[in-house]
Amino acid sequence: MGDIILGGTSMTTRRTVLSLMGSALAAPVFLRDALAQRQTWAPTRPIRLIVAYPAGGPTDGIARIVAQDIAGPLGQAVVVENVGGASGAIGTRQVARGEPDGHLITFGNNQTHGNNMFLMREPGYDAVKDFAPLAGAGAFEHIFVVKNDLPVKTIPELIALAKSKPGELNYGSTGIGSGSHLSTELFMVRTGIQMTHVPYRGAAPLVQDVVGGRIDVANSTMASVFTQIQGGLLRGIAIGSPKRNAQLPDVPTLREQGVTNADAESWTGFFAPAATPHPAIYRLSKEILASLAKPSVVEAITKLGFTISVRDPEAFKPYHEQEMRTWAEVIKAANIKPEG
Repeated sequence: MGDIILGGTSMTTRRTVLSLMGSALAAPVFLRDALAQRQTWAPTRPIRLIVAYPAGGPTDGIARIVAQDIAGPLGQAVVVENVGGASGAIGTRQVARGEPDGHLITFGNNQTHGNNMFLMREPGYDAVKDFAPLAGAGAFEHIFVVKNDLPVKTIPELIALAKSKPGELNYGSTGIGSGSHLSTELFMVRTGIQMTHVPYRGAAPLVQDVVGGRIDVANSTMASVFTQIQGGLLRGIAIGSPKRNAQLPDVPTLREQGVTNADAESWTGFFAPAATPHPAIYRLSKEILASLAKPSVVEAITKLGFTISVRDPEAFKPYHEQEMRTWAEVIKAANIKPEG
C-alpha cells in the first residue's frame, strides 16, 4: 500500500477500498488484526469530528465534505465540532484525551500534528504517540496576498517596500506554528526583510482582516483566499509552490520572482486517539479513504484550492514523521522560539 495521487482524474471507490484491504498477510500488523475482526465494529452513536479551528476556514470545509459523505456508509451521523484556540492545540488535546472507542476523530494538519510540538512548551499532547493515523488527505498550496491598497503587485516590490520600512508592515497567519506563520518567517529569512506577525485563530478571521485592510500581507492557503482573489477583494502576488496553480495561472511563483528555498505547503490528515481499537481504526480509515476517492468529493474539495494526495495509514505514518522533521528544520532556520 502507499500513496494515491488524485489530480485531474479520479480513482474509483472500489479500487481504493481493495487497495486498502489487500491481503491479510501483506497488511501491517494493525490492519491485519483489524481484517480478522472487520465485521465486529460499527459506530453505535454519532461520531464527533473535531476541527481545531473556527468554522468557515478551509480545514473546516474539507472536514464537513468528508463527514457528510462517510455518514451513510457508517450508518451514523458524523458531527463536525469546531474547537479553536491555542494554535489548534485546544481541540487537538481534547481528542488526544478523549474516549478512544471509535466515536471521536479529528482532521489535523502540520500545525496541530507537527509544529505545535516545537513551538509550544506544553501543547498537552504528543502528535505521534497520542494518535493513530486514519488517512492523509493532501495539502494546501500557499499564496502570498496583499490588501488592495498596498502599493505592491509583485514579490520584488513587496521586498523593496518592507526594506524601506523595517517592521512597519504586518503579516497575518492562522496562528503561531501554522504553515502560514512558518512559511512567512522562512520567506523573511530568505529575503532579509522584517514584518510584524499578527496571529489569528483561523483562516476566516484572517482573510476578513486582509480584505478589510487591517492586515497588509498574508501567506495564506489557496483555499482560504481563492474566492476573494477572483472577486478582486485582495491581490495575489506569488504562489509558494514549484509550479503555478492552474486556477490562478496569472500569479507567478516565488521562484519565478527570484526567491528560492521558501516554498511551503500545509498537509492535512485524519486521526483517532491512539488507543482506539484496531477494528474501529480499520473501518474509519476504509470509509475515509473511499470517500476521498469519490469523484464528487474530489471535485468539491479541489474547488477549495486543495491538492488531494491520499495516503493510507501505512504510508501516512512515515510521511507524517518526515514532515515533522522538515518543519523542525524550518523553525530552526527561522530562529522561532517556543512560546506559552
